[in-house]
Amino acid sequence: MRILVLGSTGFLGGHTVEQLRALPGVRVLLGGRAPGAEPHIDLATTPLTELTATLRDLDPDAVVNCAGAVGGAAPRLAEVNARGPAVLAEALWLAAPEARLVHLGSAAEYGVTEAGRGVAETTPARPVSLYGATKLAGTLAVTGSSLDAVVLRVFNPVGPGAAPASLPGRLAAELRRTVPGEPGATVAVGDLSAHRDFVDARDVALAAALAATAPRQLPRVLNIGSGTARPVREVAEQLVRVSGFRGRIGETLDTTPGAERSGAVSWQRAEIAAAGEALDWRPRYAFAESLADLWAATVPAAGPPGADPRSAAPRSAAPPATTAAPTGDPAR
Repeated sequence: MRILVLGSTGFLGGHTVEQLRALPGVRVLLGGRAPGAEPHIDLATTPLTELTATLRDLDPDAVVNCAGAVGGAAPRLAEVNARGPAVLAEALWLAAPEARLVHLGSAAEYGVTEAGRGVAETTPARPVSLYGATKLAGTLAVTGSSLDAVVLRVFNPVGPGAAPASLPGRLAAELRRTVPGEPGATVAVGDLSAHRDFVDARDVALAAALAATAPRQLPRVLNIGSGTARPVREVAEQLVRVSGFRGRIGETLDTTPGAERSGAVSWQRAEIAAAGEALDWRPRYAFAESLADLWAATVPAAGPPGADPRSAAPRSAAPPATTAAPTGDPAR
C-alpha cells in the first residue's frame, strides 16, 4: 500500500510518518514543501495541472494531508488552509479517484461552544477566527468532493515535537532558556484561564494511520481529542513540575502570531465516540505523560542531582516541527 503524507516534516506529519512506517506492507511517500521532502509539493502554490501530474505518477492508495498554516497574514492562511485542500482534492480526483484522502482539520472550525457540553461531529461549525474559517473552508472542499475522504478534526495536540507556535512548545522552550533552580526567574505566557481538550500527537497520528488504512468507507468528519476539557493552566503546572523550574509563571497578553485564533473560545471538549466506532481508536497517552515526553524531547534528561539538565544526554528525540504544520496550541 502506497501512502503519501503531505506536511511530512511537521509536528503531526512526523508522528504520522512514524506510525505508518510501523505498519507491515505500507510504503510511505514523504511529500511537502520543506527541504528533504520528495516529492516537493506546496499546496499553497502548486498549480492544479502540476499536482495532478505528480499524483498520477505517484499513484497513491491514500493521501494524508498534515499540511496547514497556524498563523500569518490572511492570504497565507487562505492559501494553505483553504486553497491547499481544495486543489489537493481536485487533483486527486483527476489523478487517482480511487485513493482515500485523510485531511487534518481543526477544532477551531467549531468556534464558541457551551461550557460543560461536548462537541460532536454534528455540532454546527461556526468559526470565530480567520484561522478557523480557513480551516473550515478546507474541510468543506474535502467533504464536498466525490473522493473517499475523511476529515479528522484535531483538537489541541501536545507531545514531543510540539512547535514553538503552540503554548506547550513555547512554554517548554522558555523554561529551557531559564536556569531551573533560579527562584527569581519569571516566564511569561498568555491567558491560562480557558479549558481545552489536549490530545497526544502520537494518538492523532495513530488515528490518521487507521483512517488511511481502514478497509471500509468512513464518516466524512471525525473528532480526534481526549474527551476531557482541562484548564490551560495545567499545561504550565505540569511543565513547571517536570522541568524543576522554581520561578514564577506570569500571565500576559499573548501576542504570539496566531494566538488570536481562538481567544473567544473559553471552553471546548471533543466527543470522540464516533472515532472509536469507525476506527477502533481511543487515546492511549495520559496528559501528564504527553507533557513529560514533550519536556524530555525539548530538554535533555536530568543528570545527577543539582546538575543542569541541559548538560545531560538526550533521552528521546522528536520529529522536526515546522510552522506549516498543525500545532498543539490552545488556539487549535
